[in-house]
Amino acid sequence: MTPRTALGALHIGALMFGLTGVFGKLAAASPAIIVFGRAAFAVIALACFARFARNTPWQTLRAVDWRRLLLSGLLLAGHWVSFFIAVKIAGVAIATLGFASFPAFTVILEGLIFRERIRANEILLVVLVSVGLVLVTPDFDLASEATAGLLWAVGSGLLFALLSLTNRASSGRVPAVQAALCQNVVVALCLLPFAAPGLGEVRALDWLWIGLLGVFCTAVAHSLFVASLAVIKARTAAIVFALEPVYGITVAWLLFGENPTPRMLIGGALIIVAIVVSSRLGSSGPGPKTTETAPAH
Repeated sequence: MTPRTALGALHIGALMFGLTGVFGKLAAASPAIIVFGRAAFAVIALACFARFARNTPWQTLRAVDWRRLLLSGLLLAGHWVSFFIAVKIAGVAIATLGFASFPAFTVILEGLIFRERIRANEILLVVLVSVGLVLVTPDFDLASEATAGLLWAVGSGLLFALLSLTNRASSGRVPAVQAALCQNVVVALCLLPFAAPGLGEVRALDWLWIGLLGVFCTAVAHSLFVASLAVIKARTAAIVFALEPVYGITVAWLLFGENPTPRMLIGGALIIVAIVVSSRLGSSGPGPKTTETAPAH
């Protein structure tokens, strides 16, 4: 890749991740079936990529690697299920913005788990996300579908933050594509018992949406991200992926008529600014970097 093509690949990958909620809403299936199908298709696509791509690193896994991959796979399964529940309940825009709260959770949990001092600019990040979520919430009635969906989406962001920190703890040991393949195997196996009773009722069109979700929004997008890191700086890559909510909300507005209110746009802008700030902090601050785990969404 040249720097120009790598930057283009990053934007394509960000667009694909942004379409995650869109394909999830198009598929008329339960979140369990959607997540199982997404993971199964991703496993096939990632296995093909690992088989035919040149210079794809592969590491012999130790017991501690298997334990970490099992934990990260469980977190990924919970993250995806809660995200698609939010999509079904509240729509793509609210689900995407609620999930985008994960940088704030990452800052707080990183300080607690790794005993790292939280800096003033990181506190600003948490404040931006918190204010953004307050503005995104249409009302604070727990009986409201929008509020319930936002809570599921925020829970998805929390699980994603835990996933990122789990990957950070094992970073440098297992190559990214291999880790993604193993994690998706865990997700598929976890969701199979819940998805199996309804698999026969899934329409062919819904399998198409789920297949696109697994192949393009998971395997291809992840592979583009990893490949581009060989040319593009991690800081640039993370900032490009901050555009994911913009792509997702724009497509949902065009397809489903999910018109964001001015209040929601302001809240979303604050959250996206927080993502950019988090990306710059994570790529320039001391300690291990977590950028490569970012596009697991």
